[in-house]
Amino acid sequence: MTDWVSVCTLADIPPQGSRVIKRAHGEDIAVFRTLNDEVFALFDRCPHKGGPLSQGLVHGKSVTCPLHGWVIALDGGQVQAPDQGCANKVLSRLEAGVVYLAL
Repeated sequence: MTDWVSVCTLADIPPQGSRVIKRAHGEDIAVFRTLNDEVFALFDRCPHKGGPLSQGLVHGKSVTCPLHGWVIALDGGQVQAPDQGCANKVLSRLEAGVVYLAL
């Protein structure tokens, strides 16, 4: 059984932007909003050099890391070729304008 925790509203995240969910224990989580109001969540750490994905550019269903330009798919965390790697995904859902994460 998954424990869903409300973390913010959709309105708290700018379109094509992100919001950081600070955690007392463990890595921070970046919650992203696409132009089409889809919501995705990844740990706020690029698999390349640990750059803050929350500060990256959101385009389509991807985010570009601000440090070295790696492009990462928001829906699964997979890095776009020719680079290799994967950011850790956090299950998310949007319900009645509220964003929930599986924590």
